[in-house]
Amino acid sequence: MKKFSIAFALFLGFPAFVFAASLSITPERPLQGEPVMMVVEGAGIPDIWSATFSLKPVSFFLYRGKPTALVAVDLGARVGEYEAKLRLKSGETLRKKITVFRREKITAPLGIPQKLGGNTKPAQDNLVTLLSKENMLLAKAKTTSLPWWGTPFTFPLAKTDVVDSYGYTRHTGSYSIPHKGVDFRAESGTDVTAINAGVVRLAREFVVYGKTVVIDHGGGVSSLSLHLSKILVRERERVAQGQTIGLSGESGYALGPHLHLSVRVGGISIDPMKFFELFD
Repeated sequence: MKKFSIAFALFLGFPAFVFAASLSITPERPLQGEPVMMVVEGAGIPDIWSATFSLKPVSFFLYRGKPTALVAVDLGARVGEYEAKLRLKSGETLRKKITVFRREKITAPLGIPQKLGGNTKPAQDNLVTLLSKENMLLAKAKTTSLPWWGTPFTFPLAKTDVVDSYGYTRHTGSYSIPHKGVDFRAESGTDVTAINAGVVRLAREFVVYGKTVVIDHGGGVSSLSLHLSKILVRERERVAQGQTIGLSGESGYALGPHLHLSVRVGGISIDPMKFFELFD
């Protein structure tokens, strides 16, 4: 009887089994400044009519055969409940709620090196002015919606030892500057590699950020490698995952050699270490 029913359904043009679409979000309890990954099961990208996270539009791409989207929770985002909402062309609506928790507020003093004027009020004012200008230039770096990658992201150094984490506030004189990246221990001249495939959107030297490489990985993701001693790629160059893009150093506002890595999702800087965890 069961075999007959399945055959009869197929004969009439109906599917023998109907699988409902579902939406998952990882993690479900992120902190301020962390990324989240949205994955749709049981439906394809053509089936998605619209998608939002906290009422903001979300673009999906195909990753490992499933519609996937990456969303950033800003470091200064409100804590509390957020909702993801998908409307399918079938008329079905998928909803998923997550709770964003407060990140612990940590502060630490950070002086200004002599090459940038030392710990003086004029040097502090000049530093903040330069930061604002450089951030405006970095914000203009293009990021494409479709990913250049299809494999998990990997660390930019052969050995990863975090010396300064993401999200704490640096006090420089009367100014407070959030650290929107992670600093890895790296002696000058250490190979720095692309964390995934992409296109170099910016490769130049800044006063504060030093020698900098910005890679557009697509899918709304970009990576920024700062304070390099040498840049080994050109703007508009296609790079492969693991390709050496520069050498670590202490150019710009740096008190010693290291690699500062920032990862942005939709233009928002998030915790790089939590970003890597999404691809474990």
